[in-house]
Amino acid sequence: MDKYKKLYTLLFVLCVYPFQAYSQNKQELWNKISSCFHPPAYLQNNYGNYRPLLKFDNGDTVLTKQAWQKRRAEIETTWHRMMGRWPPFIRKQKMEILGTTQREGFTQYRIRFNWAPTEKTIAYLCVPRVKGKLPAVITTFYEPETAMGNGKPHRDFAWQLVKRGYVTLSLGTTEASKAGTYSVYYPSIENATVAPLSMLAYVAANAWYLLADLPYVDAKHIGIMGHSFGGKWAMFASCLFDKFACAVWSDPGVVFDETKGSAVNYWEPWYLGYYPPPWENTWRKTGAVAGAKGLYPQLIKEGRDLHEMMALMAPRPFLVSGGSSDPVDRWTALNQAVRVNTLLGYSNRVAMTNRLKHDPTAESNEVAYCFFDYFLKK
Repeated sequence: MDKYKKLYTLLFVLCVYPFQAYSQNKQELWNKISSCFHPPAYLQNNYGNYRPLLKFDNGDTVLTKQAWQKRRAEIETTWHRMMGRWPPFIRKQKMEILGTTQREGFTQYRIRFNWAPTEKTIAYLCVPRVKGKLPAVITTFYEPETAMGNGKPHRDFAWQLVKRGYVTLSLGTTEASKAGTYSVYYPSIENATVAPLSMLAYVAANAWYLLADLPYVDAKHIGIMGHSFGGKWAMFASCLFDKFACAVWSDPGVVFDETKGSAVNYWEPWYLGYYPPPWENTWRKTGAVAGAKGLYPQLIKEGRDLHEMMALMAPRPFLVSGGSSDPVDRWTALNQAVRVNTLLGYSNRVAMTNRLKHDPTAESNEVAYCFFDYFLKK
């Protein structure tokens, strides 16, 4: 009997303890991030002066989950029509490995792949030396080296996340950034038919297909994260491509705000203000955006704002890691997305942290990484 008692005890430990440990870890993560899902009391139920999300363009009210799906399609279709239609996705990638480096706990690959029909990019793929299918995060910035730790402090997202057990893919627009054009232009910079910020979202979607096809990546648990320029990129990518499981946007400017000068500069030709070069940077010359061209003035005239973009995330979770571009009063726009999630029967899907300055901090990044741990790890 003692023998069987010991066997039952062992089986109990093997079967139950992992679940207890997981549950405790999940609770600890939630304790670290739970406060981020609630605005200050004075901003609760404050929806700002934005175009209503729960009304169709014809004025009909959205009252059901089924109606929201139609309204969501209306919003998405409208933005794609205004920004330009994407080319077909590149679902089957042929990844070239240009170099391999063994790092502590993971393997770093320098790779090249087609992220647009007429353009290849060089990126860094990092893979933990762990068996099984792993969650993954794509990181976005001006060039891929910064997220690998070769840049300013606290922007090493890919480096930190791979050490936490994620497959990471660090993307950047290296050549365009060197040239001062920053973005992706299709079919050419002289005659772009898609808003450049929308094309950034498109190439991130192709990067998702690259990751999802790897045998060691869990395709249902791929997120995206970026800061500033990379935050705008990650925001549009995750909102317009619904295969991203969740997202973190570090101080991108989650609404149009011309008072923020060069930080929330969606009117620039490499974002939503494209026109054929040569370009004049009007805000630097006049301190105003009166000379903005391209799509941006039309969006402003129609009362469009990025709360419509954020609503496309529902019910997928996202975190705004806010700094000087996204102060706490951005909750008025985020509350719009909360209301959509509530209609769909979800809570705790919209989160924000706040810091005084634009630059990420160790504290803001830790919350971001815990956010991914909570929503992406099994």
